[in-house]
Amino acid sequence: MTDDEYVLAALRIAAGADPLPARVSADARAVYGLRLPGAVTASPVRPAPEAATGVRPLGGVRSDGCADDGDPRLLRFAAEGLTIDMEVTVCDSHIDLAGQVHPAPGDGARVEIRTPHVSKIRFPTETGEFATTGLPLGWLSVVCHRPDRPPVATRWQCIRR
Repeated sequence: MTDDEYVLAALRIAAGADPLPARVSADARAVYGLRLPGAVTASPVRPAPEAATGVRPLGGVRSDGCADDGDPRLLRFAAEGLTIDMEVTVCDSHIDLAGQVHPAPGDGARVEIRTPHVSKIRFPTETGEFATTGLPLGWLSVVCHRPDRPPVATRWQCIRR
């Protein structure tokens, strides 16, 4: 036996003697269910002050994109010539979100606001604006679905108080 074969054999023995906890396996299946095959992942970019135009005024957002309690957080993501601006406001025990897709994605497009437990579909206005309220605190991702093009999804963001 080679060294690699010994390592593999040891791993097989260890895996059989110490199975994964059921919670780890369930979490792995849940995360796998959140994937979007063929989607392009939009990377975060630094929001510009003019990014709030068409969404709402910036209010108390600091230059690092973080906010004081109750003030909106401005997030910007970009990929494939598409920019997604999001204004996230934490209210008591939920999240309100207002956003805009640049350039406007056009007819037949939809915006999916996803959390691990809730998914909401919005149809952007002709200028690319969308909004929703009452999202649970925690992980959040926004996906822009455009006809005849791959979807563009923001990275998952953890939104807490």
